[in-house]
Amino acid sequence: MSGSKPAPTQVSRLLAQTLSGEISRREVMKRAAAMGLSAGLIGQMLATASRSVSAQDKPAGWSLTAPKNLRTDLKGAQIAVILGADGPVVPWEEAAVKLFSDTTGIQVKRTSGPESSTERLAQYQQLFGAQASDVDAMMIDVIWPGIIAQHAFDLGPAMKSIGASFFERIVDNNTVDGALVGIPWYTDAGVMYYRKDLLDKYGASEPPATWADLETLAKKIIDGERSSNPDFQGFVWQGAAYEGLTCDALEWQVSNGGGTIVDKDAKVTVNNPQAIAAFERAKGWVGGISPAGVTTYKEEDARGVWQAGNSAFMRNWPYAYANGQAADSKIKDKFDITLVPKGDGADATNADCLGGWQMMTSKYSKNTDAAAEFCKFLCSPEVQKSFAIEQSRLPTIPDIYDDKDVLAANPYYARLKPVFLGGAVARPSTVTKDLYNDVSTAYFTAVNKILTGQGDSASTVGSLQSDIEKILQDL
Repeated sequence: MSGSKPAPTQVSRLLAQTLSGEISRREVMKRAAAMGLSAGLIGQMLATASRSVSAQDKPAGWSLTAPKNLRTDLKGAQIAVILGADGPVVPWEEAAVKLFSDTTGIQVKRTSGPESSTERLAQYQQLFGAQASDVDAMMIDVIWPGIIAQHAFDLGPAMKSIGASFFERIVDNNTVDGALVGIPWYTDAGVMYYRKDLLDKYGASEPPATWADLETLAKKIIDGERSSNPDFQGFVWQGAAYEGLTCDALEWQVSNGGGTIVDKDAKVTVNNPQAIAAFERAKGWVGGISPAGVTTYKEEDARGVWQAGNSAFMRNWPYAYANGQAADSKIKDKFDITLVPKGDGADATNADCLGGWQMMTSKYSKNTDAAAEFCKFLCSPEVQKSFAIEQSRLPTIPDIYDDKDVLAANPYYARLKPVFLGGAVARPSTVTKDLYNDVSTAYFTAVNKILTGQGDSASTVGSLQSDIEKILQDL
């Protein structure tokens, strides 16, 4: 393959053919792979097609309604925005943009952003470095507010004018030096997937509440299943040396009473007995209840094993639910989700790493009022409800999780609300600001070193503490 990216028209055409049923699922996979689209994006495309069929082929944006409190005194203003990557979300986004323009008179030029978060951040930093006014608003990752706060227009007043309560932890994460860098648009959190049928088969009435319970049950299921399936695993997760491992490991650490990596006062707190014990426990999973190769797994690697029916448990993000419920999935209707288990430490608690995206307005925009109004529109309860119904994106407003239309489209949402109200844990990106990537890299590198047996847990965590302290000297 040449490595060149497919043109937006190619992707849109393929999506249209997918939604209409014009081409088979196998042909979709073949053409998408030839375009160089990732497995995750192909899965999202097929999931969108499945949802569309169940919705009687309704057009993208069919569930959108305009918020009542949008400004109409900015008619004629023109803004440019960067939203999602090319793929299944584009038709819905285009419908949302049209509704906003029809309602407010503000003209919006929508552009797709890179699929890779790393590439997207680099693109934004280039724009900010030049203080360019070319882009007025953009979606930003939950770990970026501290990195790009100096380039952001304060959206606090815009969020307040929405008149809804957002998840407090996400708002706190997005607030830097008293200014709101981004309004929470849709969110994410780590969750535990489990096989309902296998729990019933092996006499478990409830999913495991603690890591010790998970280990015991996973071992029992492995012993029973491997006689007929030698590839069967107990628990799959993200163990490769990358940002995903920071998420998993932070969950282990916090859930075991091991505190945070860096606290709210920028003090490094990772070197403590509970954190070390949590990493040591995870090391014991490798080659035991988890495959030896889990130390190279990312999200899609874990999902591949899980969705093939080869694991009892999986830690992943909510996106994998829709994939698992696809018509050709081997585990369709056989699984459910719950909170990530607790550890054994004195302050053990549920801990689910926070993810998701926010809407930001650039302070270099020449139309900050119009851009802020667009951010307000996308993050409104009405538009978030539509995004949840048609695209299964998790709302950032608690009340939407109780909406009957949203629950009809996504029944599992009822079990996610407690995650964001109580168990969600943010990475230390806001307090570490533009040094977060260095902190996270040091963290996931050290944890992967422990998992792969390249160093004992205590000394590796001690060195990690020193490394992060050195990084933060420049804070």
